[in-house]
Amino acid sequence: MTRHFLRLRDYTKQELDGLLALAAELKQKQKNGIDHQLLKGKTLAMIFEKASTRTRISFEVGIFQLGGHGLFISSANSQMGRGEPIKDTARVMARYCDGVMIRTFGQEIVDEFAQYSSVPVINGLTDLYHPCQILADLQTVIEHKGGYQGLKFAWIGDGNNMANTWIEAAAILGFDLALACPNGYEPDREVWEWAQAQGAASITITEDPEEAVRDADVINTDVWASMGQEAEQKQREQAFQGYCVDDRLMALAHPESVVLHCLPAHRGEEISDSVIEGPHSVVWDEAENRLHIQKAIMATLLR
Repeated sequence: MTRHFLRLRDYTKQELDGLLALAAELKQKQKNGIDHQLLKGKTLAMIFEKASTRTRISFEVGIFQLGGHGLFISSANSQMGRGEPIKDTARVMARYCDGVMIRTFGQEIVDEFAQYSSVPVINGLTDLYHPCQILADLQTVIEHKGGYQGLKFAWIGDGNNMANTWIEAAAILGFDLALACPNGYEPDREVWEWAQAQGAASITITEDPEEAVRDADVINTDVWASMGQEAEQKQREQAFQGYCVDDRLMALAHPESVVLHCLPAHRGEEISDSVIEGPHSVVWDEAENRLHIQKAIMATLLR
């Protein structure tokens, strides 16, 4: 049976820890110039229905460093953009490529593609989940804090795909998570109810950013209006007043806390320039680790 990477809950704690360990190993091999061409001759199709900087570069560089080849495919320049059924595209691409990465809007697109694909499908981002990013974030936390167990994680801002995936991660891996989201901008209800049923961690939601960030070891945020929500920018700016991760909020966190942001950042909105450029920020290590965790995912699935 073909194994895909669509959402974190499809994997056990042991499997996710294994991906994180492999990412650290591959990162060290790259730094030391040790050959790690685990996917020599393999081809990854990369389908983009949403624009990207980090996702495209990290996957394309990653498959190259593993000895394979990446194919950039824009939906606007393929038959998908002209209405070809997803299941048709999936079955044909599986005849050509060893794996497929998709960055798109609806989670149902990725799920249907995987249903009809005989090769592994990787979720590069949907409106509901961003699993590659959260594993990169966790790799960064492990590097700077020595692990994730016993830490308090805080999410400040929109209950978006990042927040949903953090909830899944906390439920599977068993760390405490406090989310601060304005009324009407909470995470997905099904994801929340699933996580609560797991009972492995303390996961709370509040409208008070100060409550969420108090004594937190890891603080994470994202833009207030994600791709496709640009028309709501002004409305969201009003709703998210007080949700900026700035020096005032950081003063309430643990003195040795670290700050994450998946980028791109709107400085002065969800995060201040002083914080993202300050001593608590590990944002650039986080961005780099997209490369390493995705190499681990590809190496695991495509071999």
